[in-house]
Amino acid sequence: MPLESCMILLDNSEFMRNGDYVPTRLEAQQDAANLLVGAKTQSHPESTVGVSAGTELLVSPTDNVGKILNALHGLPIASKAKDVTAAVQVASLALKHRLNKNGSQRIVLFVGTPLEGIESRALQKVGRQLKKNNVAIDVVAMGELETNEDKLKELVDAANGRSDEGERTCHLVTIPAGVLPSDVLASSPIVHGGSGGSAFAASAAAAAASGGGGGGGDAFAEFGGVDPNMDPELAMALRVSMEEERARQERLAAQQASEQQPEQQQGSEESKDAEMADAPAPAPSAMDMGLSEEEALLQQALAMSMNENEPKPSEEDSKPSAEAAMEEDDEAAAMQLALQMSMQTEQASEAKKDGEGQQQINDPQFVNQLLGTLPGVDANDPAIQNALQNLQGDKKDDDDKKKDDDKKE
Repeated sequence: MPLESCMILLDNSEFMRNGDYVPTRLEAQQDAANLLVGAKTQSHPESTVGVSAGTELLVSPTDNVGKILNALHGLPIASKAKDVTAAVQVASLALKHRLNKNGSQRIVLFVGTPLEGIESRALQKVGRQLKKNNVAIDVVAMGELETNEDKLKELVDAANGRSDEGERTCHLVTIPAGVLPSDVLASSPIVHGGSGGSAFAASAAAAAASGGGGGGGDAFAEFGGVDPNMDPELAMALRVSMEEERARQERLAAQQASEQQPEQQQGSEESKDAEMADAPAPAPSAMDMGLSEEEALLQQALAMSMNENEPKPSEEDSKPSAEAAMEEDDEAAAMQLALQMSMQTEQASEAKKDGEGQQQINDPQFVNQLLGTLPGVDANDPAIQNALQNLQGDKKDDDDKKKDDDKKE
C-alpha cells in the first residue's frame, strides 16, 4: 500500500448506545477503528492517521500509534448529533495542514446516526469538493441503513474518482446488525486499499485489533507469533527454528515409513509360509510307498471300485464329456486285464511250488538230510522209517487210484 495520510471520523451521538452491534455501536466502532489504525500504520512506515469526532479534532495526522489509540478509547458520548458535512470539511482541513505533504489523502467516515436533517444535495456537494481536493472517502454505515444507505451512496458516487488502474478510490461498506464491523472491514477494500493494497497489512491489522494493538496470534504464525516489524531479528530466528523443526519431523516420518516397509514384507512372507504349511500334502506315489507295479494297479482298481459305490452327482452339477467316459472305460479295462494276469501268475507260481515240494518229499535222500538237520531227531529211528514208508505207500495208492479213474473215463 502506498504512502497515505488518513483521517478517521467517529460518530459519538446518543444513537451509538444501541446494542444491535456487540456489545454496543460505540464499542464496535472503536474496535473497527483500531483495526484501521493498525492497517494504515503498518502498510507504510511514513503513513499517518488522525482521529476526529464530529467537528472536534482529537488527534491530527501522526504516526504515534499510542496517541491514536488513546484518543479512540477515550471517546465520550455527545449529547447532540454533529453535522456530517461539517465534520467532513474539518477532516479535509486537517489533511490539508498535515506535516508530510507526500502521499495520498483519505477520510474514513463512520455513520451510526440517521441523516434525516441532511439533504442529498449537500452530501453531493461535499463529495465533489473532496474530489476536487484529491481526497478519497470511505464510508462505514452502522445501523439506520434504511435511512442512510441511499444518501451515503450519493456522497460516495460524487467523491469517487478513478485510479491509474481504473479502480474505484471511494467505497461504501454497510455492516448488518449483529455482525462485528472489524470482521467485515478486514476483508473490505477499505483495509486492503483501493488500488490493491497488500494482504500483509490486513493480517497485521487483524492481529492488532485482536491483541489490543500488539502483534501475535495467527497473523504472524510463520514467525512464531512475533511481529517482524517490531523485532525482525527475533522473528527471523523463530522462523528458521520452525523450519528446522518441520524438516526434522519430515525426516522422522520418512524414517518410520521406511522401517515399516520391511516389517510388512516380513509379515507377508510369514503368511505365505503359513499358507504353504496349511496346504494338504500331495498323495504319495507307488514308488514312494515301495509297491510294485502290480500292487499299484491293484490299489488303483480298489479305489475305482470304492468310487463307483459312492453316490453319483446330479446331472445338473456335472456331466462328464464322452471323451472322459471313454478314457475311464479304457482305464478300467486295462486294470481288469492287469488284475487277471497277476492272479494267473500267482496261481502258476503256487502250483509250481507245490509240485516241487511234493517231489522233494518223495525223495528219501532229501528227507534224510532234512531230518538230520533237526536237533534231537535220529533219521535211522525205526518209527521214523516206518512213517516214511507208510507215506510213500499211501502216495502210490493214490496214484494208482487216479490212473484207474482216468482209464474208466
